[in-house]
Amino acid sequence: MKQEAACGIPFNIALIHPRYWLTWFGLFLAFFVAQLPNKMRHVIGRWVGNFTYNKSDKRRQIINVNLKIAFPNLNDKQRDKMTRKQLQWYGCALVDYSLLFFGSKIRLSKMLEIEGQQYIDEAINNNKSIIILLAHSVMLEFAPVALGLKYDCFGSYKTSKNAVLDWMIARSRCRHVSFVVSREEGMRKLIKSLIPKRLMIFLPDEDLGADNAVFAPFFGKEKSTLTTTARLAKMGKAVALPTFAWYDVEAQKYKIQISEPLQNYPTGDAKQDAVLLNEALEQLIKKYPEQYMWTMKWFRTRPENEATLY
Repeated sequence: MKQEAACGIPFNIALIHPRYWLTWFGLFLAFFVAQLPNKMRHVIGRWVGNFTYNKSDKRRQIINVNLKIAFPNLNDKQRDKMTRKQLQWYGCALVDYSLLFFGSKIRLSKMLEIEGQQYIDEAINNNKSIIILLAHSVMLEFAPVALGLKYDCFGSYKTSKNAVLDWMIARSRCRHVSFVVSREEGMRKLIKSLIPKRLMIFLPDEDLGADNAVFAPFFGKEKSTLTTTARLAKMGKAVALPTFAWYDVEAQKYKIQISEPLQNYPTGDAKQDAVLLNEALEQLIKKYPEQYMWTMKWFRTRPENEATLY
């Protein structure tokens, strides 16, 4: 698989500065955690989630606001139970980063399953470029791994505050995709790289403010929704496939659920495009609600004169 540019972040001597020694120790422990079977790792993950539930009032409050909006029929007890379950899955995902960092491709391939792969294959057979519209599920990082084992993929990334983690995450992703593009590089490189038979992995559901966004319903509440997604699809003449990554406890596998392509997308109407996107993501989220990242402020940006929700 030919790379158009060096993938990842080069290692440099500054990464062994004493301020990062605790991070390196954490990665040392993560190597051993990665050797554990899924069930044992997730025991640790649920403990992390329960600890977060008991100690982080802020995270519980964010989840509570989101669940009140998304699932208004839940009573307080049901919503609290779902909050705890969501944080347990969040903890499992954090622990599973060890597997993404240190698990072999052979081992990972046995844990992964793509559902709806026919939509990708059909687009490739029609010589189309493809945008994987990946929802912010807790297990989203397993999507590039699964897709990268079978297809030529690339994606964007957001830099973190910890340089060692930034280097490690980029290194992990570049084991499975052709290259990654930082958000700071803008849309031009994304569009240029979107060519027939190649998959762009794009996260379209984050609230990034009012710029390049319109308000559209999401679980019945107006949400700031990126217009970037539709513009990428238009300029790249791409098929847009809503996607959700989740962990199937019974099968003990990480599954990538790909929905049918968004029809007549983009329409040319920014509002209608946002509605189509949000509706498709909603359908996926409702199948696996406890594994969506309700810890994020999905409704942070509000229409003019509307009070903040968090």
